[in-house]
Amino acid sequence: MGSLFDTRAEDMQLVQIHGVNDVRLDSVPVPQCGDNDVIVAVQNCGICGSDLGYIAMGGLGSGGPMPIGHEMSARVIEIGANVSGVTLDDRVVVNPMEVDPPIGNFGTEGGFAPFLLVRDVAHNPKALIKVDNQLSDEQAALVEPLSVGMHAVHRGEVTAKDKVVVFGAGTIGLSIAMVLKHYSVQDIVIVDTSAPRLEKAATLGLHTFQVGEDGDLSAFLQQHHGSETSYGMAIPATDVYLEATGVAAVFEQMVSLAKSHSRLVVVGVHKASASIDLVSVLSKELSIKGAMAYPDEFPEVLDMLDNISFDPALLITHRYPLSDFHAALEMASDTEQAVKVMIDCQS
Repeated sequence: MGSLFDTRAEDMQLVQIHGVNDVRLDSVPVPQCGDNDVIVAVQNCGICGSDLGYIAMGGLGSGGPMPIGHEMSARVIEIGANVSGVTLDDRVVVNPMEVDPPIGNFGTEGGFAPFLLVRDVAHNPKALIKVDNQLSDEQAALVEPLSVGMHAVHRGEVTAKDKVVVFGAGTIGLSIAMVLKHYSVQDIVIVDTSAPRLEKAATLGLHTFQVGEDGDLSAFLQQHHGSETSYGMAIPATDVYLEATGVAAVFEQMVSLAKSHSRLVVVGVHKASASIDLVSVLSKELSIKGAMAYPDEFPEVLDMLDNISFDPALLITHRYPLSDFHAALEMASDTEQAVKVMIDCQS
């Protein structure tokens, strides 16, 4: 076992949910490292839409306060005796889904803290992935949402020749767009209600459509993607629709707009049921898939970040210290202004 703790403090701050809309910055004991574990110093951790959802729900389960935070960059500061593959002071990203239970998702650990126990790395080495030193801590903390976006693109089986629409210009929608650009997809339209979010999308060279301002979406898509005829009606020649809003009406609109053999991917979290026009699904032979998390994408995203011409940190709109988490949370809830709110967990 090795350690970079100069002096081990007894307590640290940890963000936890105590009830519906009840989030606290609690003082808890600094984690202890077992023989199979690693302790990291969390550098940056982004606020995710799922964090906001957990807060609105009052957390998951009934086992007491629920720690949150799962989009992390970190530095290895203590290593258990049975762990190999990492060394002290390695810069890493943490894959929260490779830990059981997942970090920041109804587990006992959360990333909004200066120190984090990563359990059983000895048997789950994919939980920690080393980061190229050319990547900043903020950029590394974006690997998790970018991996969500990449998995959605993989589920849609998108190719460079496809014409694609992304619904939602938040963190996941823009992450999807970045992955599409990396895969050399040229014909990308992104749809949102927020002008500031669409301004970010425009910096990536995307065609943007602002709902309520830019007229009829079907006509806009036909202008950019061309049109086909379905039962005597002109519809967009769009190949792939990716839904990152979690709004039922958006999914229903996708089914209505889609041409024959379009692929539809749902990555947004829907808290209410949506209706499905099964006649359209049948007659158009649509493919509808869900995309959850990132079974294999973390390493590929890190490779992508070494080979792109744009800065993924353009996702970050606001930055706060951990000590000011409640102000950060208020900003993250303002979807008109905020995309990614990033927390410096060492301040």
